[in-house]
Amino acid sequence: MRFFPKAFRDPRYLNWEHDYKWESHKLWIELLGKVEFTKLLRRQQFLEIASRALRVEQKTVPPFLFSFEKMALRDAVRTEYGAQLFSEGLFELLHGTGNLQNRFIQWIVAVGGLPRKQSRVLSWPNLTFFPFIAQPTKHIILKPSAMRVAAAELRYDLDYSSKPSFTTYASLLNLAELIREGIADLKPRNYHDLQTFLYVIGSAEYEQIEEELPG
Repeated sequence: MRFFPKAFRDPRYLNWEHDYKWESHKLWIELLGKVEFTKLLRRQQFLEIASRALRVEQKTVPPFLFSFEKMALRDAVRTEYGAQLFSEGLFELLHGTGNLQNRFIQWIVAVGGLPRKQSRVLSWPNLTFFPFIAQPTKHIILKPSAMRVAAAELRYDLDYSSKPSFTTYASLLNLAELIREGIADLKPRNYHDLQTFLYVIGSAEYEQIEEELPG
């Protein structure tokens, strides 16, 4: 509340944290909403799907992915095989009929199987960025450093593993739901807001900003 006195409706909050995420979500819906995504899959236009997904990431500023993660992902979906693995895996996660655990594990397997040039593709941000932007009422992004600090500050056992697993992801979703209950009076809209709340607690960026605040 020191940073954003009007919480999730604060003009500074909207400018710094909310609007760019929501613009990326709207772009995703425009480019890869369920109907369009389904149509492209049926036509086996895997490279086009991957290209559109990367376009959304590129338009998300400030970015969630480090440059080495972006490069690894770009290289991984450059081939037809990589683009197909990425496209089918992501569609299943977002729109599949199985339970979340099975769909997320399949997504981990798909990203882990993508072609690799230098840096590994399977990182938490690469894994969780697209669902976070595509479906902010269902998915959250895991930026390890900030989320681990936030969990520690809140005395919550995140059950973190650098090797992606559903156990860690489910633990983060549970933390976010506890936060939703705890700050219900602030009316968080979705995981975009809940992720930002945790990020403000855990990021070095906001720690530095706090040092510069008067009082």
